[in-house]
Amino acid sequence: MKTIVNRTRKPLRIQLHGGKTLHLGPGKTGQIADDAAEEPSVRRLVKAKEIEIQGEGATASGGEQQGSVMHEAPRGHHPKTTVLPKGNR
Repeated sequence: MKTIVNRTRKPLRIQLHGGKTLHLGPGKTGQIADDAAEEPSVRRLVKAKEIEIQGEGATASGGEQQGSVMHEAPRGHHPKTTVLPKGNR
């Protein structure tokens, strides 16, 4: 199994063999079979540097970039930071 990382700020839809599709959100990772990494659609995205393929310990798409992890957007509502008064008012 190979791990692929979406390096863009947009969601990607990657066509795989057998009519399967992998949906990757911005900065997210997914796993594909070793032979699926050699498909033309995946190779095109690697060449455009939209995704990065990682194998067992080494990257197959070139040099590894340090500090390039994308910021994840928070989900849901932000927690309240104000302290509400309690007791007799």
